Amino acid sequence: MNKVIAQQESAQWQDYLELTKPKVVALMILTTVIGMCLATPGWVPMDALIFGNLGIALCAGSAAVINHVVDRQIDTLMSRTSKRPVATGRVEPAQAIVFALALGLVGMSVLIWLVNALTAWLTLASLIGYAVIYTLILKRATPQNIVIGGIAGAAPPLLGWTAVTGQFEGHALLLVLIIFAWTPPHFWALAIHRKDEYAKADVPMLPVTHGVEYTKLHILLYTVIMILVSWLPFITGMSGMIYLVGATALGARFLWWSIVLKNDSRPHAAICTFKFSISYLMLLFLVLLVDHYAFYLWL
Repeated sequence: MNKVIAQQESAQWQDYLELTKPKVVALMILTTVIGMCLATPGWVPMDALIFGNLGIALCAGSAAVINHVVDRQIDTLMSRTSKRPVATGRVEPAQAIVFALALGLVGMSVLIWLVNALTAWLTLASLIGYAVIYTLILKRATPQNIVIGGIAGAAPPLLGWTAVTGQFEGHALLLVLIIFAWTPPHFWALAIHRKDEYAKADVPMLPVTHGVEYTKLHILLYTVIMILVSWLPFITGMSGMIYLVGATALGARFLWWSIVLKNDSRPHAAICTFKFSISYLMLLFLVLLVDHYAFYLWL
């Protein structure tokens, strides 16, 4: 009944904004901007800063809309997503697809004509990786979905880097590797919190297929891997002591939450770990940025 009523209502602009997952895109753009800043010793050129982020954000929004369409049946079965515009019928799937195509075409046009072709094609590959390979195929096929598909979500700092330099460089790949290693412990913590809903929706997330304890152990192991990976910018000379101290402190806190989750020593440990993981990534990249400009200001 609620869905019938929702279908009779006209979609509002807020519904279309919600389709783009603005909070997720905002975190992506933060890492994109920092990738831009790290690519140059000085200030980021304004054309790359404005048009690069605009094009990347539009394409990311396009991928998010496609995710809403593909997952609309699953979304109706989960409390976290049951009120999404496509799931409730406020926006029809066909309307959402047209919206996604429009966002993607405008975003790609901005990147090709006002930034550079390398950034445009890498952004398109990331869009396809998330919206098609992960959402349509991997999410329903394997409990390792988030590990394999995580590379698509790890691309933003690389896109920011190439938007400034027009080149594919090793230091940019370190930023991708950090997010790639961060993704499993981040998402599996949420998957534990939402285990029953994923099971109801028949989505083979790791806690559903292998159990909560198995997932907790893998969150702990991946957290250790993530911390080691986070030291690579310092080891390779990309960053200095400010970053090393910050990365170590943040990593220690993430490890603490992973141990708390493993031992089940605090209530709601899974969702608390998930929430901290978001803060971790934001703060880690901000520390990397502070270290970068502190070095050049010192010179």
